[in-house]
Amino acid sequence: QVQLVESGGGFVQAGGSLRLSCTASGIISSIDVMAWYRQGPGKEREMVAQIQRLGMTTYADSVKGRFTIFRDNAKNTVALQMNSLKPEDTAVYYCNGNIRTSQFSLPKGYWGQGTQVTVSS
Repeated sequence: QVQLVESGGGFVQAGGSLRLSCTASGIISSIDVMAWYRQGPGKEREMVAQIQRLGMTTYADSVKGRFTIFRDNAKNTVALQMNSLKPEDTAVYYCNGNIRTSQFSLPKGYWGQGTQVTVSS
């Protein structure tokens, strides 16, 4: 089956930077939209950024101008560069991919296990 694995989370001071990375593996024909979500303490999971196969991006208003999402289709990876981090960014960050397992199948969503990001004031 398909697996998504995130890495790069950690503890940083406000104003600092982190880069998250996610790699998809398994039986993969193609990956359509990829995205990063996050879930802070006591909050619902929310979309942070997403990127289509050819590079079109969308960002949540709360992170626009600070975060950048990018992908490498040849390596089945997606990354999130996070700059000017704020305490409000503290959350578990999850990778999501809309993936086809064959040329003839419709895509479906897969989730990573999550990586913790903690920003101190």
